[in-house]
Amino acid sequence: MAPAIAFRRSDAAEQARAWSGKVSLTPRILAVNVLALLLLAGGFFYLESFRSRILDQRTTQAGREVRLMAEALAIVAPPMRDATIAQLARQTGTRLRLYDRGGVPLADSRALGIANFRLDDPDDDPLARRSARWLDAGIDRVVRAPLAPGYRERRDGRRWPDVRAVFGGAPTAQTLWRAPDRTPVITAAAPLPGGLALMSTVNAQDVTERVRAERFRLSVVILVASAISIGLSLFLARTIVVPLRLLARAAVRVRLGRAREVIVPRLPERRDEIGMLARALSDMTLALRARIDATEAFAADVTHELKNPLASLRSAIDALERVEDPELRARLLDIVKDDVHRLDRLISDISEASRLDAQLSRATFDPVDVAAMLAAMVAQCEARGLPDDVRVRFDAEGGELIVSAEGARLERVFANLIDNAISFSPPGGLVHIAARRDRSMLEVWVEDEGPGVPEEARDAIFRRFHSVRPAQETFGQHSGLGLAIARTIVEGHQGEIGVESREDRLSGARFVVRLPLATPGAGA
Repeated sequence: MAPAIAFRRSDAAEQARAWSGKVSLTPRILAVNVLALLLLAGGFFYLESFRSRILDQRTTQAGREVRLMAEALAIVAPPMRDATIAQLARQTGTRLRLYDRGGVPLADSRALGIANFRLDDPDDDPLARRSARWLDAGIDRVVRAPLAPGYRERRDGRRWPDVRAVFGGAPTAQTLWRAPDRTPVITAAAPLPGGLALMSTVNAQDVTERVRAERFRLSVVILVASAISIGLSLFLARTIVVPLRLLARAAVRVRLGRAREVIVPRLPERRDEIGMLARALSDMTLALRARIDATEAFAADVTHELKNPLASLRSAIDALERVEDPELRARLLDIVKDDVHRLDRLISDISEASRLDAQLSRATFDPVDVAAMLAAMVAQCEARGLPDDVRVRFDAEGGELIVSAEGARLERVFANLIDNAISFSPPGGLVHIAARRDRSMLEVWVEDEGPGVPEEARDAIFRRFHSVRPAQETFGQHSGLGLAIARTIVEGHQGEIGVESREDRLSGARFVVRLPLATPGAGA
């Protein structure tokens, strides 16, 4: 039950990632980098909280200042009150107004000549400041900043909420307003003896300018980072997507059967995974071409090899219809039997040769004692008798010689080599078989005293349907696939097979098979 659950979870994970396979790499790379820029743009939210903290501090500070100024005015004689208000307004940079309980203004620092509070008309602002104000409005809307009430002048002091709160008994009161040019205005009020209230007003333009400066710096950083990020993203996408598209187009053309005219780019200058993929695809295409060529050549060879016995068989059958002589008919029937036997042997060898690669790829290898196998094969040869008094001798060095192999296939290799050596041996000749250990490899020799193999033909004899037979052998007794099958089996076991001249004789051939020895404890 647990594996099934794990499988379903794996399927769910694959489905969760399936969306990414529907989007091209270029927008995905851009999206990842833009996401990082969006995180950087989150600094605007921090600036809003920074501005809120400053305004809260300035509002609290305005309440303390107006209370201190009210205490100072409380100890000043009424004739000196206007001069004191003007002096305090000049020192604090605020507009001070004094109201009685009826809301009537008794003193105003602006009327006293202290013009330290004025509001800018947004219609008269230059384009740069208007652009900054629009940007402030847009950012405030994005970050959902709370919007302060609009500031406007009031003639009646009781219409100011701060004055009204003070007359209601509050020790101090302060309010944050929004000027027409979106700069903050702070009002604060404190009570005075005699039923009076002092109100201060200040336009905190420095806070807006400070926040705007930080927003400008952050915007410049984001724009520069965006330009660099997009440029690098496009460069990265180009270095990844373009070669992948080239490889994909080449692969499609190969799939459409145009392998001969397609050159898969190897990208030798790239040392990354894409370069590895390009070279792997190129090598795979070359291997595919070689396999196709081999298949076509094999098909042509099969056709050629089958035509000879078929032509002989057809001629014999055609002649049988016209021949009346019993002796001649018997000879023709013998030819038919030989041709049928030859076709049967040829088709069997062709079938085995065509399936050998696939069968070896699925084969299970077991430990095989090659010395014991060869000794048994020599004993079988001697038991069934050898032609022309040919002798077979086997020598093994080092005791057990274990390889990891499929026993039946490996036995077929040595059987082909021994039969080949016996057929080429002269009457009374000796076929010498030897097995020995050569470091981590097993070496098996099969030597005969025949004419040997010319150096220029030593590679050709392992090709399919290449057959050089002894002069005394009847034509058609071998298909020409024995050594080709032997080489395929040996290479399927990660080994090597070759032929060389005997060092101790002027004639004769030595076939050498080299196979990796099994490591201790190796199994199937």
